[in-house]
Amino acid sequence: MNNANHQLARDFLVAIARGELPDHLTTPDMTAWTLTGGDFNKGRFAGGVKVLSAIFNGSLVYREDTIAAEGDQVITEVQSTGKLMDGQDFHNYHVFLFRIRDGKVAQVREYMNPIVVQEKILPLMQQFMAKAAN
Repeated sequence: MNNANHQLARDFLVAIARGELPDHLTTPDMTAWTLTGGDFNKGRFAGGVKVLSAIFNGSLVYREDTIAAEGDQVITEVQSTGKLMDGQDFHNYHVFLFRIRDGKVAQVREYMNPIVVQEKILPLMQQFMAKAAN
């Protein structure tokens, strides 16, 4: 069971790096929480994932450092890298905590270095969303 849950967490991270949140990986009522964004329902999280992928021009990659599972929980330490749309290189450290239900991600919590996000990601997300609104 743990190996399947490990793979589910890995597949989830690959998908969100591509800007996707596939239904076959998530429950219909999936929720998320991030250190810099707070609570998200599935629809809002999916929108944020698309914007994140766009500001990385598809270059975002999560690399697993460690992973462990116990019961319905998976925790993984990962590093993210990519090139932002303004040409800056990006690197951050994350801890993701997943709760699994019926073989799908029901909840994800993301902890990361918020300073890197505030300095590099949030300004570009705001620019992207402002352009999209016009």
